Amino acid sequence: MLFIMSTYSLSSNEATAKKFIRPNQTLVAALGKLTCYFDEVLEIKRLPHDDGALFELLKCPKKFAVSSIEEMQTSDGNKTRRAILMNGQLNYENDIQVLLKSLFPKLGRHDRIVAIAYNPYLYGLFPLVRWFFRKPKIAPPTTFLTQASLKAISTAGGFQLVKLKPLLPFGLHALPLIRNLAWNWLVVLRPVKTVNRDTKVSIIIPARNEKGNIENAVLQMPKLPVPHEIVFVEGNSSDGTWEEILKIRDKYKQLHEITCYQQKGKGKNDAVRLGFERASGDILTILDADLTMPPEKLPHFISAYLDGHADFINGDRLVYPMENNAMRFLNRLGNIFFAKALSFTLETKLGDSLCGTKLLSKRDYLRIVQWRNDFGDFDPFGDFELLFGASILGLGILDVPVKYKERIYGETNIHRFRHGFQLLRMTLIGLFKIRA
Repeated sequence: MLFIMSTYSLSSNEATAKKFIRPNQTLVAALGKLTCYFDEVLEIKRLPHDDGALFELLKCPKKFAVSSIEEMQTSDGNKTRRAILMNGQLNYENDIQVLLKSLFPKLGRHDRIVAIAYNPYLYGLFPLVRWFFRKPKIAPPTTFLTQASLKAISTAGGFQLVKLKPLLPFGLHALPLIRNLAWNWLVVLRPVKTVNRDTKVSIIIPARNEKGNIENAVLQMPKLPVPHEIVFVEGNSSDGTWEEILKIRDKYKQLHEITCYQQKGKGKNDAVRLGFERASGDILTILDADLTMPPEKLPHFISAYLDGHADFINGDRLVYPMENNAMRFLNRLGNIFFAKALSFTLETKLGDSLCGTKLLSKRDYLRIVQWRNDFGDFDPFGDFELLFGASILGLGILDVPVKYKERIYGETNIHRFRHGFQLLRMTLIGLFKIRA
């Protein structure tokens, strides 16, 4: 396997790379789509036969390189997101678990090991390739990790395998059999680390015509394991929802920190974006004002994040029995379809792609915004764009099952056919732009 790790100060640009042999453009493109959303790329222990061309061509605000792990700076894991680039190291390492354990204390929670690996099932062809390209001085790889062994060693070293993607041009890696012929894999590992329990959580509650649910949203708010604020975002209601929010804010200000805003735009996605923008917490989560996802379940999401199980927590309504009329039959079929479709598109298994409750850090949300500006703005609800961004950035996605309840007050704002076609369009766009 070929892996890349990165950490050396670099002020040169792509012109510097012209002195190198131009690397495989499939590798450059695949890595560049990921590293451009990190603050730094670090390269460590570059192999003797690596001329550094790939590292030079990667897009990132800052690039550094060091010759040993000891030279790496230890990250506090809060603001800076680093990509640790490994270009072949794991294929030439005789004890990968020791390497990962040595790296672990140097990394912050939001750092990622980004690696290019040789396909272990093609290792027999390596001598032929060396002969064909007349590179006998390049030492042959000694270690080839299968998917199962890579996952096991990563877990033992304190990491989670969050991405494993065969690298083939023209989207051929999406084809079931052809993908096995990829010479290289893109591998992303996430260090499994906990979060300080004094981290503040902002609970965003978008509300349109939800007057009868506002007080219950506050009354049902459980005791949370971290400091928190409740952020109501009201949008174009006709039933007095805004006035109710103001009343509830003043009534319960001794129990909760409550802020409220009115959106100028329309739709849930616009409301969530406004709430995320104004939130003061380091962790962001969404609670639909219809309370079909009980507020009492929010500690499950928060604890999963604090304990380091993933950096993106996603609700799953399709595990436990639902209350009567909580979800119509066609809606359930649509949810199952989109969960399967997005699982294929993102190469990440999802149980439910449209549950309104999701949780992530504010810093990672800002990176998803950056990605969205490059990808395009197509999502009417915001669920897909958050899942797309979380997958692309290698956040690690964890489904948390919730018991879906029947709406007590008001009517749904979802138009299943019109919005369903919009979501299908975004799925197809993602299929060709992400899997390609």
